[in-house]
Amino acid sequence: MIADEPTLASLMARSQKGDQQAYAVLLTEVQLWLERYFRRRCAPAQLDDLVQEVMMAVHNKRATWDPTRAFLPWLAAIARYRWVDHLRKVYRNEEDALEDFDAPEDSEEEAVLARLSLERMFVHIPEKQSEAIELVKIEGLSIREAAERSGQSESAVKVNIHRGLKKLSALVEKAE
Repeated sequence: MIADEPTLASLMARSQKGDQQAYAVLLTEVQLWLERYFRRRCAPAQLDDLVQEVMMAVHNKRATWDPTRAFLPWLAAIARYRWVDHLRKVYRNEEDALEDFDAPEDSEEEAVLARLSLERMFVHIPEKQSEAIELVKIEGLSIREAAERSGQSESAVKVNIHRGLKKLSALVEKAE
């Protein structure tokens, strides 16, 4: 039997007053309700663990239930919060597993090939533009530092980067 709201509320009220038999019946009914609630929300292998987690939370939080309010929304809120926590844990574990196996390995060969390709493309743009791109985008200098090192003004560095990247982009599109 799956009890209705008034029955569950009555069982919980009696449980709060110390009625052990009412508490045992309440936990049985709560377990059945939770199994139905989680059946379509989690994998079958995880169902029992999730139901037990919620039942432990209900046991620990039973004093917080207000007898003047409905019981099922209180239970559903606990179940929903535990379900969200469960999803976070599951997806975090899956994400960790992906990080271990799918991380690209560092390869100096790829970096060398990329640098050679970049050098070939820099030939097609003015030297000031390639120098500004090199200093800011590759070496990671600030605009101010690049201006000091290249002897250009800060605004000239910005313009040269913008124009150089635009020309490089056009070259790449043209090559494709």
